[in-house]
Amino acid sequence: MINYFLVVMLICFVAIFWQWDVIRRHYWQRKYQSQQLSPQQKQVISNVMPIYNRLTDDQQEKLAKHIIWFLDNISFLGRDGLVVNDAMKWVIAADACLLVLEKPWPIFRNVKQILLYPSAYYAGQEARDSAGLVSFHQVIRQGESWPGGTVVLSWHDVLEGNRLPGDGHNLVFHEFAHQLDQETGKTSGTPLLANKQAYANWSRVFSRAFTNLKASVAYQMPHAIHSYGATNEAEFFAVVTETFIEKPYELRQFDSELYQLLCDYYQFDPKNWH
Repeated sequence: MINYFLVVMLICFVAIFWQWDVIRRHYWQRKYQSQQLSPQQKQVISNVMPIYNRLTDDQQEKLAKHIIWFLDNISFLGRDGLVVNDAMKWVIAADACLLVLEKPWPIFRNVKQILLYPSAYYAGQEARDSAGLVSFHQVIRQGESWPGGTVVLSWHDVLEGNRLPGDGHNLVFHEFAHQLDQETGKTSGTPLLANKQAYANWSRVFSRAFTNLKASVAYQMPHAIHSYGATNEAEFFAVVTETFIEKPYELRQFDSELYQLLCDYYQFDPKNWH
């Protein structure tokens, strides 16, 4: 005899599973609907993040809601004796949330915590030579993005990235672009996209642009994208994201098709902020 209670429970479980993001989004909208950034928070972000002052009122409101969500759902931990204060959290959250300004919650699906160092730090790195021998050594890093949901940042370099908003370098943009990339389950330079056609178009434009950058670097030809982007596809996506937001005119002139691809993905045009 069929246990109708179990059948109903199973149906409910399946429905909740498939609609989990919608349910959570509705919960968050109710939770954060009336919450606003304080004048102090806005002032700190405005002082440190020049791009914030060029956003429209509507964009500033969207960014504020994302920042509130970010601060409530992602933890911060200081390293090497650094005591993380609220202002540090506000600045990092504002930078990170700019990437997902036009995207719905949950933003940064995998990010759980941010490890914040005072400045550049030493990290272990594994290397394998042509004979297959593995060696370990220490390297100096400004930041890292781990597939498990941890982002590591140097506070000094976070500030430097905001101090010069037109140089094409922003540590937070770079590492959180990696997190968007990793939402697919791998680090390949291709983030989650809407459909098969979007993936096909991304592959065509992205692969051509990456190949062109590698050739430009190899032959010492002019290029708008930092040469570190030629390392691999994942670094190319992170570096070109920095360039897209901070040097939009240069990137559009260098590769208009790539620029439009990023406009379509991020759903904003940073030329309006410069």
